[in-house]
Amino acid sequence: MNKNQVLPWDHPRFKSWIAVGRACQLMQQALTRALSGLDIKPPHLDILVNLYRFEGISQQELARKLLVGRSNMSMLLPQMEKRGLLERRPDPKDKRVLRLYLTESGRELTERAMVIQTDLIEKTLSATPIEDCLAMADNMERLIARLQREGVVDE
Repeated sequence: MNKNQVLPWDHPRFKSWIAVGRACQLMQQALTRALSGLDIKPPHLDILVNLYRFEGISQQELARKLLVGRSNMSMLLPQMEKRGLLERRPDPKDKRVLRLYLTESGRELTERAMVIQTDLIEKTLSATPIEDCLAMADNMERLIARLQREGVVDE
């Protein structure tokens, strides 16, 4: 190996990439622990929050927002429906499309889980100035847009 060669872990962008990935993993682990009392995991929370925000969204739209395949949705949604957290209803205009709605217990659980998630984020990022948080969000949004533009990820 050439001694002038820059190894991946010595490259500033690689270091940034690894740091973002590790932070994401650790936050997911912390959120998993924090939500354990509600008997849900982060993928369930992602679904619940999106149904809370976008009531009546289709399964396909939800999968696109969460950047997951329909197979993931087809595994999680029936479990959540069986627990009484959500219901699937046919679209009145297109019977082939199923629309997703929170039940009353799903809405209550989502509200409790959002408090837990918000508290965790606040506790974790409270030492970071708001300007830095906003800059980090802007950088990640630009990265997401670039990856989607370049077709690296499905939209």
